[in-house]
Amino acid sequence: MTTPPEAVPAPPLLEACGIVKTFPGVRALGGVSCRLERGEVLAIMGENGAGKSTLMKILAGVQCPDDGELKMDGETVRISSVPDALRHGIALIHQELNLASNLSVGANLFLGREPSRRGFIDEAAVRREAMKYLAMVGLDIDPATLVEELSIGRQQMIEIAKALSINARVLIMDEPTSSLSAREADALFSVIHGLRDRGVGIVYISHRLAEVKALADRVTVLRDGENAGELRQEEITHDRMVSLMVGRDLSSFYARTENATGEVILEARELRTPTHPTRTLNFSLRRGEIVGLAGLVGSGRTEVLTTLFGATPAVGGEILVAGKAVTLDTPRTAVQQGLALAPEDRKQHGLILEMTVRENLSLATLERKASRGFVNLPAEVGLCQDMIDRLRVKTPGPEQVVRYLSGGNQQKVVLGKWLAMDPRILLLDEPTRGIDVGAKHEIYALMESLARQGMAILFVSSEMEEMLGMADRVLVMHEGHLAGELSRSELSEEALMHLATGQSSAAA
Repeated sequence: MTTPPEAVPAPPLLEACGIVKTFPGVRALGGVSCRLERGEVLAIMGENGAGKSTLMKILAGVQCPDDGELKMDGETVRISSVPDALRHGIALIHQELNLASNLSVGANLFLGREPSRRGFIDEAAVRREAMKYLAMVGLDIDPATLVEELSIGRQQMIEIAKALSINARVLIMDEPTSSLSAREADALFSVIHGLRDRGVGIVYISHRLAEVKALADRVTVLRDGENAGELRQEEITHDRMVSLMVGRDLSSFYARTENATGEVILEARELRTPTHPTRTLNFSLRRGEIVGLAGLVGSGRTEVLTTLFGATPAVGGEILVAGKAVTLDTPRTAVQQGLALAPEDRKQHGLILEMTVRENLSLATLERKASRGFVNLPAEVGLCQDMIDRLRVKTPGPEQVVRYLSGGNQQKVVLGKWLAMDPRILLLDEPTRGIDVGAKHEIYALMESLARQGMAILFVSSEMEEMLGMADRVLVMHEGHLAGELSRSELSEEALMHLATGQSSAAA
C-alpha cells in the first residue's frame, strides 16, 4: 500500500520579498518582506517613518522598488504602475478618498472603463452593474446619486465597491476609519468580514490598536524600514504591538500631573460661529490649563477653533484675551493676540509641503525676525535647529523637504512653527490624527510641558482615550452648542457620550 503524497500548501496570494526603497537622504525600506494569504486580514503596523506607506505604494504600483521582488500566487510579477497592479487584482484605497464628487456613484464606479453601446455610454448597464457592486458593500442607494451628497463613510464604501468592480483580489486600506463615525466604522468592519469570507486578501493599515486587535488575523510590524516582528491572531495584544513598534516602554503614556492654573486668559461670551449662527457659546480658558473640546463629527468643534483663530470670523458675541475684548477677524490679528492654531489637516493647511523643514519652521516668524526687510538667514537657521532639537524632529537635516517626513514629524514642524512665536494660547485640532503611538507620546509630553510653563491649550480630539487622558476638563459640544462641561473627576466615556449625543448633564 503506497502512502499518498502530502498535500502541498498553496502559495501566498501576495508576497513581498526583500523590498528595498531609498529616497534622497532617506532609506525608507531596507529589505522588508511580508505575505498575504487568501481570505486574510493582514495588519501592517509601525510608527510614522517605519515604511508602511512606502511598502503599500510599491504593492499598488504607485512606486517601484529599488530591489526585491513581488509574487502573486507564487509567481514573480513586475508591478511598475497602478494599471499593472489593477491587472493583477491589487487595489489601494487611500486615506484621502479618490472620488469625483461632482459625478454620480455609478459614474465613479466605472470611470475610465464605462460600458458602451454603439459608441455611447450604456447608462442602463452602468446602473445595473453599479447596483450589484453596491449591494456587495451593503449600500442601498441610487447609482444616480451625486457622490458629494454622501457621507464620508458611504464614500469609503463606494471606493471599496469600485475596487470590487475590477475584480480585486487584494485590497489595501490605509487608515480607513480616520474620518468615520463609530457607526460608519462598524459598517466598514462588517464589509471587511464579508470580503474576507469571499477569499479577498486585505492589507489593513491603522494606528488604532483596538480595531487592529478586533480585525486582524495576523500583524506584521515594521520599525525604521525593516521587519520588527510578526504576531499571530492569538498573540495580538496592545502591549505586544506597542513593544514591537517602538522598541521601548510606554507605560506612562499620558504623563499628566496636577498643574496650578492661573488667571483666565481667554473668554468667549455669547460667541456665534458662521456654521451655527443661531447657537451661542460661553466658555473660558485659564493659563496652564489643558481643556478638551469634545463632540461627535459635525458638532462644531473645529469651527470653534477656526473662529477663535480668525479664519472664520465670528458673526456675533465677544472674545476676551487677558480680560480685554479683542476683534479676531483674521489669523494675523489672532497671532498678534498670542493665539496659534495647529489645524486638523496639516498637509493642506499647516505646511507648505514643497518647502524645507527650515522654511516651514520659520514661516510664522519671518516678519518678526526680518533684517531691513530681508530674511534674516542666521536667525532662521538658529531657530530651526533649536526647534528640531527641542521637539526631537527626525529629519536628515533642516534642508529636508517636509513632504518626505513622517506624519508625526510633520506635526512637530507645524507645532514648532507656532511655538517659535511664544503664543499664550495654543489651539490644537486633532493633534495626533494619523500619527503613531510613539509620536503621540511625544506630543502629549510636549502639551504637558507647555501647560506647566503657563500656556493655555484648547484641543479637539475624536479619540476618547486621548480626551480622558490629557484634559483637565472637557467642554462637550452637540449640534453647535455646548451641551455641558466635565471636570477631570467627572470624566468618563459614558458621561462624555451622554452629553455628545444631546442628553442632559443630569443624565451624564
